[in-house]
Order: sequence, then structure tokens, then C-alpha cells
Amino acid sequence: MKKYTTMAEYLADLDPMQLEVAQIMRDLLADAAPDAVETISYNMPAIKLNGKVLVYFAPTKNHLGFYPTDDPILKFEDELASFETTKGTIKLPYNQPLPVKLIREIVTYRIDEVTKTQA
Repeated sequence: MKKYTTMAEYLADLDPMQLEVAQIMRDLLADAAPDAVETISYNMPAIKLNGKVLVYFAPTKNHLGFYPTDDPILKFEDELASFETTKGTIKLPYNQPLPVKLIREIVTYRIDEVTKTQA
């Protein structure tokens, strides 16, 4: 498997549909967390705030994997009921619109988690 070091390298290897969804997610995360910095972590796109990863994402064959860590998945359990989830993963199917409002809420929750641990 190729080892990515930049977002541009990662995006360049996506097929057109995955690239479109990844770019939408990238723009959404940039808007939801304007102070965060893009990075590659665990060979996936991620955003960091104050040196700590807020969320990761990765297009797969059938869905966009969204990885906000396990706490938000528990916190937003009811809102995530229509999505397949695991301990740290939310699977966002390509045949459904991205849940923009929910993604923003999860990112805000993660920002609060990260900034509280540094207070």
C-alpha cells in the first residue's frame, strides 16, 4: 500500500466519484473547523487542532469512512442510528447525501474535547 505524506498525494489516487466526495468532506471540515490544519495520519486525510487529530476520513469502495474517535459516536448515538457505526467509525454511504449538520456537530464536539483537555 502506498504511503501518503500530503493531502494532494492522497486525493490524486482517488477515482472521480471518491474524489468528489472527499473534496466535499474536505471543504466541509475546513468550514466547520477553520483553525484546524489538514494532515495525513494513519495514511488517511485528517484535521488537527493544537497538534491533536479531530477527525479522519477516507473514501472506500461503497462509503465514506468518517472517523471522529469513539466518544462522539456514543454522544450522537441517536442521530447516527440510520448509519452503520463501529467503535470509532461512521460509514456514510455514497447513495445518501452527507449529513452535513451532523458532521458539523460532531466536529464542534471534537473541538470542545480537544480544547478542554488543553485547558
